[in-house]
Amino acid sequence: MEEARAIVWCTVLGPELTEPTPPVLMSSKPISVLITGANRGLGLEMVRQMAETQGPIRALFACCRDPGGPRAEALQALAKKHKDTIKVVCMDTADQSSIKQSAQQVGSLLEGKGLNIIINNAGILTHSTVADSTPEDMASCFNTNVIGPMRVIQEFLPHLRTAAKDSGMSGMHCRKAAVVNISSSLGSVQSALQSYEGFKAVPYRVSKAALNMLNACATVELQKDEILCALLHPGWVQTDMGGENASINAEESVQGMLQVINSLTEKHNGALLDYRGQTIPW
Repeated sequence: MEEARAIVWCTVLGPELTEPTPPVLMSSKPISVLITGANRGLGLEMVRQMAETQGPIRALFACCRDPGGPRAEALQALAKKHKDTIKVVCMDTADQSSIKQSAQQVGSLLEGKGLNIIINNAGILTHSTVADSTPEDMASCFNTNVIGPMRVIQEFLPHLRTAAKDSGMSGMHCRKAAVVNISSSLGSVQSALQSYEGFKAVPYRVSKAALNMLNACATVELQKDEILCALLHPGWVQTDMGGENASINAEESVQGMLQVINSLTEKHNGALLDYRGQTIPW
C-alpha cells in the first residue's frame, strides 16, 4: 500500500454492532498470519482471499497435514502464485509433535518479528447420535477440534506475545495479536434443543462446545498480554464438510469472516460471532 495507513470499512451489523462501525485505522506495517487446515474448503479460501485482498501481509503460513499430497495441490498452486507471501507448512493438528515441529519452523521464518494472527480452522466432523457414538468418535473429534487448537495456542504463544509487544498499537486488534477459533452454531448449548433433530453429529457438537470454553479461558488468561481471542461460526457452507446443499459458498463465508475479523477490538474479546458479525447464544 502506498499510504502510511490503510482504512478498512467495517459494514458488519449484529447485536454487538448495532450501528455501522466507523473505519478502523490499521497500521500499514505488514503482519504475519497462520491458518490451520489450509489445503481445502474454508482454509484454502481464507488463504486465497488473504493473499489477494488483505494486506499488507508479510507472511501467510498455510498449514496442512500432507503438503505434498494430492489434497494439497490447489494450495501448492496458490503458494506458487504468491510465492513471496504464502509459506506452506506441514502441521497435523491431531499430532502434538507435528504442531511443535511446525512452531519451530515458523519461528525460524518469522526471524523474531512475531506472529499476529492464528486462525484455528482445522476440524473434523463425525455424524453419530448419543446412542451410536463410540469413544473413538468422541476422542477423535476432541483430539482435532479441541486439543489441536489448544496445542497450537500453546506452541505459538511466544510469537503472539512478541507481536503484541512490537505492534506499537494500544488495546486489542487482529493486526496486533489475535487467536480466532473457527467454531460452530452446533456447539451452542442454548440452541441445541431446537437444532439437534436437524443435525445430530454428537461428537462434533460436544467438541465445539468444548472449544468455546477453551476460548473463554484463553480470553481471560491472555488479555494481560493484549492478545485478542474470538470464536467465529462460518455459517452452513458448501464444502466437503458442509455438503452441497449448504446455504452459502466458501467465498461468501470467508469474505464475511474476514470483515468480522478486521472489525474485532477489545470489546469483542471472547465473543462468539457468526460470519455476519451476529452474536450466537452460548
